[in-house]
Amino acid sequence: MRTLDKLIAPHLKLAPVLVKRAPTLTLAFDERRKSRLAATLDNGEEVAVLLPRGTVLRDGDVLVADDGGLVRVAAAAEAVLVVRAKDVLTLTRAAYHLGNRHTPVEVGTDYLKLEYDPVLADMLKRIGASVDQVSMPFQPESGAYGGGHKHGHDETFAEDYALAQQVYGEHHGHDHSHEHDHGHSHAHGHDHDHEHGGEHAHEHKAEDDAHVHDESCGHGHHHHHAHR
Repeated sequence: MRTLDKLIAPHLKLAPVLVKRAPTLTLAFDERRKSRLAATLDNGEEVAVLLPRGTVLRDGDVLVADDGGLVRVAAAAEAVLVVRAKDVLTLTRAAYHLGNRHTPVEVGTDYLKLEYDPVLADMLKRIGASVDQVSMPFQPESGAYGGGHKHGHDETFAEDYALAQQVYGEHHGHDHSHEHDHGHSHAHGHDHDHEHGGEHAHEHKAEDDAHVHDESCGHGHHHHHAHR
């Protein structure tokens, strides 16, 4: 079994005749974003795909096998939703709500395309978009699939809210300077004189152990502690 372990960078131009002669490997989007995969070429040959983690194959990519042979990747037709709208604002709102759910989306000049999901289809219709279920190749925007996509009925809102709270806290949570006046404004007109008899194991070197704590912090009283 051959192993496909190299992806030719897009900027490296191959002779069109070589690409045309290469056998094809037709994969749906979920398969194209797997870096480890047992697959079958369209000519029936079984192969192993072994690529760096995080690699996502796109329609037209060319892989190199361990024997030097080339294999061309083709995006398979699959169940998708094609979203259109009567105005730009509605289509933009649709894109916003899908992005907020980290949903992989293919963006066209006048449409959005995503994997079939009845919950998302209902949500899109509610905001005024038209949604059609068709079978077509699906090639979402690069970078839209980190961490896997989520559906409209999962915990995504809670995650987004928690992240927003964290960011807000980092910027605003400790900006105030805690200038609280701890002068307890008790209008007491009395003095507390505490006589501490007995030996202290530690020595107070402030003014021969005779502290006068004048706590005039907004109080109308003084505390005189005479230590002997």
